[in-house]
Amino acid sequence: MEWDMSGAVSGERLHALDAVRGAVLILGVFFHGALSFLPGPQLWLVMDSARSIELSVLFFTLHIFRMTVFFVLAGFFGRLLLERLGVGGFVLNRAKRIAQPLAMFWPIVLTVFIAVLIWAAVQANGGVAPEGPPPPPLTVETFPLLHLWFLYVLLIFYAITLVVGGAVRLIDRSGALRARLVDPVVRVLGGRAAPVLLAIPVAAALYFTPGWMMWFGIPTPDTGLIPNSTSMVIYGFAFGFGWLLHRQPQILQGWGEWWGAYVGPAIGATAGCLVMTSAAPTFAASAQDFTAATQDLRTLGYAVLYGFACWAWTFAIIGFAVRHLSGHSPARRYLADASYWIYLVHLPILITLQTLIAPYPGPWFVKYPLMLAVAFAIMLASYQWFVRYSFIGSILNGKREKPAKRAKTTEALAAAE
Repeated sequence: MEWDMSGAVSGERLHALDAVRGAVLILGVFFHGALSFLPGPQLWLVMDSARSIELSVLFFTLHIFRMTVFFVLAGFFGRLLLERLGVGGFVLNRAKRIAQPLAMFWPIVLTVFIAVLIWAAVQANGGVAPEGPPPPPLTVETFPLLHLWFLYVLLIFYAITLVVGGAVRLIDRSGALRARLVDPVVRVLGGRAAPVLLAIPVAAALYFTPGWMMWFGIPTPDTGLIPNSTSMVIYGFAFGFGWLLHRQPQILQGWGEWWGAYVGPAIGATAGCLVMTSAAPTFAASAQDFTAATQDLRTLGYAVLYGFACWAWTFAIIGFAVRHLSGHSPARRYLADASYWIYLVHLPILITLQTLIAPYPGPWFVKYPLMLAVAFAIMLASYQWFVRYSFIGSILNGKREKPAKRAKTTEALAAAE
């Protein structure tokens, strides 16, 4: 199926990209759900009695590409909105869709998260609250953004992009500089050798991260109001690349044609990273010693391979969607709409379920799917009954009418004609 690029200009639905954006948010449930089953030392709030090296590999792989894909698409859709709505409309739209959910849901999620955390600790301690040091004071460095960090980072990227974009338009009023310099560079970066070229900034950012824990890849900026520089460079580059990609959406057509060529290299690079570290989580930091000005070639090689895997997966996934998911699908459309709500609320639900099933014996391949099935049942039911047609749904995805009400409206209009 050929991808219709007209929607990238007109603002119509781009079903393939919507599907991928929703999918990477939903994969966050699989990602965080695997935490309690990871082998090795205590890593998560709840550690299950069953551990799985298979889920460890899944966790590792999802972390390689999930948020990079998201930020590429966030940049692409961000410029689409700016072109369609103008600066004022863009700011109002992002305030409603991004800033307002962050302000609304962060205190609720944090409160529920703390309550579930205390309950999980009591359960693990035989029904008695464990003694321990008080939590750290709330500061700029310790501020807990939790899994909503991506909304906060998006707001930063939007602000930076508007400022930089305004400056560029002042300097390059005719657009000639962008057409002659920026667009050709983006075409090269979006060409067949893209995973190799785009791996360079990722590898550099990771390699120069002090005390980088290699197995965990890109450090997650979930704590602190000043995000870590490594994630800001890597995800900021992905966001900026997606933003500029919207100027030439036909590049995505090439991704759709070549997507299969990236799958094998993506799997191979991921396997290579696991061989260089471990299939199980390890907290070992890179051997880099900048004070002694030494060069650790193993760390550099791993960073390059990780960066390549990150972008090979990104091109394969987006390219697959462009090639095969460009048509409208009611099921994919529904899940894409529900994905925002699912991601906002999934973490406390998962921790509750993880705590409930952790003590019971049983293999991971029974407990993990069962936990996910219950979690998705709760999240999808709550979306359908309480969110989709409510003011919350209006904030997250725009206002919707219930089918019955819409049918009555249509009948009334038909009768009036």
